[in-house]
Parts: sequence; structure tokens; C-alpha cells
Amino acid sequence: MPSFDVVSEIDQHELTNAIDQANREISNRFDFKGTDSKIEHTQDSLTIRSSSEFQVKQIHDILENKLSKRGIDIRCLDYKDIIENHNQATQSIDIRQGIDKELARKLVKSIKDSKMKIQASIQGEQVRISGKKRDDLQQAISLIKEAKYDLPLQFNNFRD
Repeated sequence: MPSFDVVSEIDQHELTNAIDQANREISNRFDFKGTDSKIEHTQDSLTIRSSSEFQVKQIHDILENKLSKRGIDIRCLDYKDIIENHNQATQSIDIRQGIDKELARKLVKSIKDSKMKIQASIQGEQVRISGKKRDDLQQAISLIKEAKYDLPLQFNNFRD
């Protein structure tokens, strides 16, 4: 029985490369000289540090530009509020990966409401869709793409 998985993943290697490029550009730009501005990367989050809120917003643009050039969808970033202390502004950014239960339920419901002859099941942080025909699965992929969820979705593990 043909099937595929709907997932939301980020290529960690490309993410690291994009952050390194952004940090390199920040260190070379004249308007960031002497400000100790940088982007720090931990497991599931990023932290932007600079001397003012304006510069943090400029770093946003640099980061989003580098991520999009590397093929990473910026919808996976969840920006928190900018915190300003005496002479430093910081902002945390969560990196969203995996499909949460609420979105998985929406996916399954939209597939069942479409009346196609396919089944969808939630398996952890992914949704497995299976059916008897490949054409039905391809229609399911186009249905999910048209729905435009706020999280970037990928389709992998297609089996015949």
C-alpha cells in the first residue's frame, strides 16, 4: 500500500552555515563595528545580541536573507520579544521542528473531509498518509500544499 510522511524538519547543517554567514556579514559591516553584535545558536533556539533594538531588527533582515538563500523556510522561526538592558538588546528565536498535535489533527481532519480514499494517522511528530493509489496520494499532497499552514511542511518517505 503506497504511503508517505508529512514532516516539518530543518537541515541543521544548512542552518549552521546560514548563521555563520550572517555572523561573518555582521562582523564586516561598518554599522556594527564595536557593538559586539552576534547570533548565537543552541540546539533549538537562536539568540541575537546587539547594542540596540534597531540593530537587532537589522540582524533579523540579515538572518532571514541568509536562511532563505540556503533554502530554509523562515516560517520555522518563532520570534520572542526584544529585551533591552542598559546597553545591550537581546532577542530569543525558537526554531520550530516537528508537527505539533493540534496541526496534526487539522491535517487529518482536512484529509478526511476531502472524501478521498486515503487514511491519515498521527505518528509522533509526523503524519503518515496511505492509500491504494499513487494518484490519491498526489492529490493529498496538493491538498496540503494549498491549505498553507503556518509551518513549513515536507513530504518524504514516499513508498509504493
